[in-house]
Amino acid sequence: MPFNGEKHCVGEDQPSDSDSSRFSESMASLSDCECSRQSFTSDSSSKSSSPASTSPPRVVTFDEVMAATKNLSNMTLAHEIAVNENFQLKQDALPESSLAGRVRHIVHQAFWDVLESELNAEPPEYEHAIKLFEEIREILLSFLTPGGNRLRNQICEVLDTDLIRQQAEHSTVDIQGLSNYVISTMGKLCAPVRDDDIRALKATGNVVEVLRQIFHVLDLMKMDMVNFTIRSLRPYLQRQLVDYERTKFQEILEETPNALDQTTEWIQESVNEELLSLSETTLTPGAENSSKPCLSPTLVLNNSYLKLLQWDYQKKELPETLMTDGTRLQELTEKLNQLKIIACLSVITNNMVGAITEGLPELAVRLKRISAVLLEGLNKETCNLKEVLNSIGVQTCVEVNKTLMERGLPALNAEVQANLIGQFSSIEEEDNPIWSLIEKRIQLYMKSLLCLPSPQKCMPPVPGGLTVIQQELEVLGCQYANIVNLNKQVYGPFYANILRKLLFGVEALGKAEASSSTN
Repeated sequence: MPFNGEKHCVGEDQPSDSDSSRFSESMASLSDCECSRQSFTSDSSSKSSSPASTSPPRVVTFDEVMAATKNLSNMTLAHEIAVNENFQLKQDALPESSLAGRVRHIVHQAFWDVLESELNAEPPEYEHAIKLFEEIREILLSFLTPGGNRLRNQICEVLDTDLIRQQAEHSTVDIQGLSNYVISTMGKLCAPVRDDDIRALKATGNVVEVLRQIFHVLDLMKMDMVNFTIRSLRPYLQRQLVDYERTKFQEILEETPNALDQTTEWIQESVNEELLSLSETTLTPGAENSSKPCLSPTLVLNNSYLKLLQWDYQKKELPETLMTDGTRLQELTEKLNQLKIIACLSVITNNMVGAITEGLPELAVRLKRISAVLLEGLNKETCNLKEVLNSIGVQTCVEVNKTLMERGLPALNAEVQANLIGQFSSIEEEDNPIWSLIEKRIQLYMKSLLCLPSPQKCMPPVPGGLTVIQQELEVLGCQYANIVNLNKQVYGPFYANILRKLLFGVEALGKAEASSSTN
């Protein structure tokens, strides 16, 4: 039961291979076990991204902060348009029950009531209506393409406010006729999705209500035009995204030199973990320790990306270079946690009653569907995971017993059912062995995904115990790898510079300790 109906493969919808080669070039001087002292001290990366500057912090002015904020907003919007095929703008509708919503309704209603009283007066007062038609004219003209001169001239001629004022002075202005022309023109310019709204406008008899609804539909048409423009720009943005984001982030970095602090800390954690792992290997009896430990920059960076799948997005800030993908990464992490639980439940079920239910694939599918449904609210604050797992355990026993009875087999005894429900509930406990096993295998699978080249279409084999979630895991893994690969292409030079500083510092520290021990 996939969470996404369409499976995206690694490397799809990504910038060209030339962008990938730029990242490779940025990391070339950091290749595994070939990092010379000169490569660490070079300044080939972005000049302002040094995480270990010894100069005093520069005072950032308010204008610089605002400029950086504007660059970040533009970069975030461009990134969202390029990578999110479903991105579109929507009208900001205030809740009717809110204070702002009530105030807005009262003010608008008062305006239309005044307009109606003016048109019904003897003699009628047309000034407000004329101003409305003037505004309508400008909106209609904004929808036209540069080549639409014929329709442009017609709109300006029919909705000529000077002429309408002269007609009003002689009481010959036809408000209904002007409204009908506006509706007809809107029908020519609107998207097909607005055809029903145009028909509803034509069926409205009250002039004031017609004008009111005209503005409502025009607002919808303006939003349609904006979203059409976004869709038109998307292919261009996708082609230019890497260079655009990198340039914008460099501008942010120049305005706010500490804009890579969180990123540096994020990578530093992986460096520390790799050093600890290497030191433990060195201390292992029988391990060869003749050569000096050398950290792999690629491995460090990939391990940093893997940390994002276990990130606490509510309490911990994301690295600055991943802010634009924060929402997507959080959604992937939440889906992955759900898949982990489903895999754990499947392993427990197979261990407990696998011999009884062997050869019943439809039962496994049904149990998986039940688990997925009951786990839908997993990420809500009000969710009680223990209760949910207990409910899944009870429902699993019901389904297994139902299937057994349909085949004339005895149902599970009370002890087996209680044991099964208990093991389900224990998944949430810290250091649960089944949870740890499944998590380790998923991390291994994701790590193998990150090691694949960008154009690679075939997926790595799924480790044992994850077959039940294979389809969903492959979809999720492709989405995750696409995010990571694009992020590497955009921020590769910044990461390379940070890794140079961190790994060079590690090397210097090791030499200092070695010299002090010999003295």
